Amino acid sequence: MDRYTIAGVLLSIQNYFGIPDSTSGLLQTVFICSFMFLAPIFGYLGDRYNRKIIMIAGMIVWIITTLGSSFVKKSDFWVLVLTRALVGTGEASYSTIAPTIIGDLFTGTKRTLMISFFYIFIPVGSGLGYILGATIANATGDWRWALRFSPALGGLGLLLLVFLIPDPPRGASENKGGATMERTTYIEDVKYLLKNRSFVWSSLGVTAMAFVTGALAFWTPTFLSRAQVTQGLRPPCKEEPCNPLDSYIFGAITVVTGIVGVFLGTYISKQLRDRLPNADPLICAVGMLSSSPCFFIAIILAATSIPATYTFIAIGETLLSLNWAILADILLYVVVPTRRATAEALQIMVCHLLGDAGSPYLIGAVSIFLSTYDQESPHWDFRRLEYSILLCPIIGILGGVFFFMTSLYIKEDRKAAELLNSASYKV
Repeated sequence: MDRYTIAGVLLSIQNYFGIPDSTSGLLQTVFICSFMFLAPIFGYLGDRYNRKIIMIAGMIVWIITTLGSSFVKKSDFWVLVLTRALVGTGEASYSTIAPTIIGDLFTGTKRTLMISFFYIFIPVGSGLGYILGATIANATGDWRWALRFSPALGGLGLLLLVFLIPDPPRGASENKGGATMERTTYIEDVKYLLKNRSFVWSSLGVTAMAFVTGALAFWTPTFLSRAQVTQGLRPPCKEEPCNPLDSYIFGAITVVTGIVGVFLGTYISKQLRDRLPNADPLICAVGMLSSSPCFFIAIILAATSIPATYTFIAIGETLLSLNWAILADILLYVVVPTRRATAEALQIMVCHLLGDAGSPYLIGAVSIFLSTYDQESPHWDFRRLEYSILLCPIIGILGGVFFFMTSLYIKEDRKAAELLNSASYKV
């Protein structure tokens, strides 16, 4: 929710600060950059120290900085940029460590199910960020109030984390009490992960997926708003609050397709995994490769039919959401328990560094570059953003290829991780 509240009120933020597309994309980029650069630090700490305390500290920083960003004055845009960057601290601490705790509490199909429940809240939270952010901004007439809601939910989450979440021994679910492997250095951990071909190829696939989801999530409401201006369905937004309808619809689509996609992917994985050892990365490959044409068609149809555009966006998001829980499960079973937080952290760093850290800014920068051809036309405002977003389906196809490469090695790498863990080898 917190990550995509900004996207839900982006038109209002652009009007309030008077910033162009490229600068708007920077708000998401700085958040992702801090997230990805801090992730390896929390990954290192998460494999060695009390994971619960680390998550609590991260969430406190997360809540304070999110709330603080809602008090930025009109003349201090770069303070908003700074606070959005600091928000990445909380997500870096939580996202690297929480999946490893689930991995230490459950095994087999139950772990897959629990991971599904955890990761389903990525699209659900993203969708609610658009919906509630736009709703609150529209009701109050001030986009800053949209940033004051998620900290309240964060406070509730913090209390639940403090009183209900355990910190099981690493490898507890697989070794009946905890991993007995000797602790290794960070350099040894990284070398081990770089030799793990399934981890490397799946991380590249996640990177492509992050590029696509990051760019589309940030720009779609604005893109569809401009499409409707071009078609004469609404006037351009000149002052706050801007029409929130596209944020509502896109947010609702994201929630529904996320729930359907995650559980559908989990169900397909459960049905195929025993019969086809490399089923998981193949499902991810199919999800990426089939979603790309859907997004391409949606982008092209935006100029003539908004309902058709939403239909193909919904299909594409469902196919893309097949991957969320499966990808987390892949990492957990191809990496030994004592290195999972480091693996999560490195995957997060790579996928954001080459994925959604730059994609919102890149889309905005290409759009600004194309604006030199016609700086006054609302029609060209739409077209230049349309041409920029067409990068996403191309990157999606590349991601499908990466997941197919993962399928070639996953059986061997999974057996290697199981052998190392069950034999309690020094690795």
